[in-house]
Amino acid sequence: MNEFELIKHYFTKQLVTRKDVLVGIGDDCALVQPAERQNIAITTDTLIAGVHFPHNTSARAIGHKSVAVSLSDLAAMGAEPSWISLAISLPNADEAWVSEFCAGVFELCEFYHVQLIGGDTTQGPLSITVTAQGYTPIDKQITRSGAKAGDWLYVTGNIGDAALALRYIQGEIEVEERYRAALQDQLDFPKPRILAGQVLREYASAAIDISDGLAADLSHLCQASQVGVNLIVDNLPLSEALFDSLPAEQAYQLALIGGDDYELLFTVAEDNKVGMETALANTGVPITCIGQLNSSQKIKTLLNGETVCMDLQGFEHFSLSRV
Repeated sequence: MNEFELIKHYFTKQLVTRKDVLVGIGDDCALVQPAERQNIAITTDTLIAGVHFPHNTSARAIGHKSVAVSLSDLAAMGAEPSWISLAISLPNADEAWVSEFCAGVFELCEFYHVQLIGGDTTQGPLSITVTAQGYTPIDKQITRSGAKAGDWLYVTGNIGDAALALRYIQGEIEVEERYRAALQDQLDFPKPRILAGQVLREYASAAIDISDGLAADLSHLCQASQVGVNLIVDNLPLSEALFDSLPAEQAYQLALIGGDDYELLFTVAEDNKVGMETALANTGVPITCIGQLNSSQKIKTLLNGETVCMDLQGFEHFSLSRV
């Protein structure tokens, strides 16, 4: 099956058809008609086999994750996702693999009413690039640069489980069998916090999604806002699996630098705390307060009320890290 047959047979068979898409797959360009009084948020992510996911990851999981990581960026800005384009490089035209990959892509697209509007298919080492676009009401977007000293720092969900799953796959950590399936799911099928992001438009002063590790992404937020933070390490929301697999301090350390969580890290002014907590409680998204910002422009880690020195270096490209 050649490139154009693959596109026609697999990538055009989606259930989502949006009214704001005038021309989709099959022409030189897609045409979309933006809604009035809305900004368009745009993000692009590339996933490469052996760097962003293990080589033996299932095709369905790769499809899901390829979309999820970009939708997570939209969530961090409070955007409603609308369209994606997808460029994929494949070693060969394995129809069973492509079918499963598309199933992973379209499951998430259907859930969030996102339409695939174009892209490219080429032969080469396995890599996937997704550009996702979405809407934010004018002047309602969340950025990394709006946090102020005195704001409170929160995170959604649990952190560290995806990193634990990866370390287990790599043979670095032993994990009890009863936890393995759920941990694998956290690594392979992250859930972008779209609804939480849209709620936070009304309350958050700044936000970022956690992809490279909580500490690294917190550093990005602090740099953009020119603030520092007292980070209460023992408040980090860790799962039973993480605490059962590692001593407490090592569990906290892994959660700080592990990455692949795709939770939202966000800041809220004192006046907005109660309203934010009530609004997010109505969505069912768990949140945890893990610190408070200050003007130091430094990250201070506190454990049991004492200042501790912890590794805050997350994932960086062009390092030796590989999965």
